[in-house]
Amino acid sequence: MKTRVIIHGGFFSESSTSMETKIAKQNALREIAGKAYTYLQDHSAAETVVYAVALLENDILFNAGTGSQIQSDGKIRMSASLHDGNTLKFSGVINVEHVQNPIYIAEHLMQVDDRVLGGEGAIRYARENGFENYNPEIPQRRNEYEAKLAASRTSTVGCVALDAEGRLSAATSTGGKGFEIPGRISDSATTAGNFCNADCGVSCTGVGEDIVSVALATKIVTRVSDGLTLEKAFEKSFAELKQIDGFAGAIAIDKNGNFFHQDSHPSMVFASFDGEEFEIFN
Repeated sequence: MKTRVIIHGGFFSESSTSMETKIAKQNALREIAGKAYTYLQDHSAAETVVYAVALLENDILFNAGTGSQIQSDGKIRMSASLHDGNTLKFSGVINVEHVQNPIYIAEHLMQVDDRVLGGEGAIRYARENGFENYNPEIPQRRNEYEAKLAASRTSTVGCVALDAEGRLSAATSTGGKGFEIPGRISDSATTAGNFCNADCGVSCTGVGEDIVSVALATKIVTRVSDGLTLEKAFEKSFAELKQIDGFAGAIAIDKNGNFFHQDSHPSMVFASFDGEEFEIFN
């Protein structure tokens, strides 16, 4: 089985008019996709998507982990999830604060029965399991918050990988949309925004409420499992998204190693690598 990896860095938002930032994001995605592919050669798909998303969380160009958006009460709350297409287990954290890599906590939760935690419970679990206190705020986000310039349609990051044994996994992480009501739950730590089985893996980005409304990732994967091609599954699912004028995008890999991506607005950034050819989409 030929290994493959695809990642996304969400939509351009407050930086969309900056060609310098656009190029920087494209270069960062290319580098991270390459690192993730190399990592995939000696690791499972599940391990690789966590690795890739952690790299994205650590890059301040993206709205996940360090550099996350600030909510209306001045705090940063992040969400992330992991779906292993081999075991079919799903884990995630919702509105977790003061951690560096939410995706690592989601990965750790795979070991326990209660695999999706939110708010104070997620923070407590992180501290009890050795995840140190960390401030993910960067000056740019504080300036945006104070000037009320943060856009409502911002970025999320994600990765889907197919390993040498034919196993698929998907991971997604977000720092939110900025200025949301505290307690809002996005799609990133739900199966609407991050879904995977033995046939297909999907990671979404965009407006969480729109993605949840049409269960975007779940529908794409289910339709592939039911026999549609990736392209047809995306076509049908995005047609339903269009009915509500939804703002979203998704990346996917199927069990045969086919890549696909689509967005409802042409401002999303993706990168894929199959060991021979990089593709950068924007």
